[in-house]
Amino acid sequence: MTFLPLLAVVLAGSVALAVSGNILLPAERVVTLEGKMASKRDFFEDEEVKRLLLKHHIRVHITSTGSREVAVRGVDAYDFVFPSGQPAGDLITGERAAANRYAKVHRPFVSPIVLATYREYADTLADAGIAKPQRGAGAGADEPYYYALDMPKFLRHIHDKRRWNDIGIRKHGLANANRIVAQTPDVCGSNSAGTYLALVAFTWRGDGDEVPDSDREADERAQDIRHLMEQGLPAADVFRTYISPEGKNIAPVVVAYEHQYLAYQVRYRASAKKLDAQRVLLYPSGQFVTQPQFIALNKDGDRLGELITHDPQLRRRAMELGFRILDPSGQVSGDQLTHFLEDREIPVPSIDGDATRSAMPRLRYLERMISRVGDCPAADVLPGGQ
Repeated sequence: MTFLPLLAVVLAGSVALAVSGNILLPAERVVTLEGKMASKRDFFEDEEVKRLLLKHHIRVHITSTGSREVAVRGVDAYDFVFPSGQPAGDLITGERAAANRYAKVHRPFVSPIVLATYREYADTLADAGIAKPQRGAGAGADEPYYYALDMPKFLRHIHDKRRWNDIGIRKHGLANANRIVAQTPDVCGSNSAGTYLALVAFTWRGDGDEVPDSDREADERAQDIRHLMEQGLPAADVFRTYISPEGKNIAPVVVAYEHQYLAYQVRYRASAKKLDAQRVLLYPSGQFVTQPQFIALNKDGDRLGELITHDPQLRRRAMELGFRILDPSGQVSGDQLTHFLEDREIPVPSIDGDATRSAMPRLRYLERMISRVGDCPAADVLPGGQ
């Protein structure tokens, strides 16, 4: 006599599962893939991304670590890795190719390196002629959220051990006797810190020098800039420190990725119904746009790479998380992100195209500089490695 009530419970549960999108056909199973990455874990930890992947019967378990650490440690236990930039990715693919091991690269999106700071500090840099507000339309244009940073001038102030009080921070209601620095994660483990190191090496002399192209020049340049890079934070993700209530006191300028800031402002507006007017971005001259490489280490990983690169819903969600999506030719599709931000009344940053793009050093020379600046072992790079 309990059959009908029991059947009703079963049917109700089935309907609930169907509505949530979690019901699976009997012959299908959910595959859990193991991945290793740094800041791009933000994508896979997003609840909407999890839901979309579950529709394809995939769950992802993330081991979080710095991108360079992804490259210099073993990856055999994983289905894929997702270092935040090309140098770390090239280390992995080069090693896998030499060992005749499976590795397939997908490039779904990009995100520029930026310096995240607070309005008082950005305005102080602007007063000193080191930064200037970006021109741009959209919400918040009358109160700038994005500044262009003159990297040679900024680095000169670091070199001269200038302090925030020296350049007028008190005028903006703060006092800070600390030296002017840009905080990075540990350069031995982080792609953002390694990319910032390359940017510093390229712009330090301010005379149009090219990046190092020999072992000797790489060693000399590392010695030349080492004192400009002595500001690593122990935390792997300095952006989480930056958005914490204590961030302004701990690290007033941090090296981060553009997508982290944009996603933060989208979340902030959704919850507070306004922008966080205190947190702003500095776009350094000689900009490097980092290109994350999703590297599949087996067929299951490759299926996931294909999905995040080509599935329209996953591509749109990546854009909503602040990434600049790549089209099939590898070019940035910027219109979608612009429209998305405008619709949510988020100011739209501008990057001045080729005028602000710099070439990364070849991998061999970048690794030499990282090892010398950070006092860490250099990763093995195949002869002629890019």
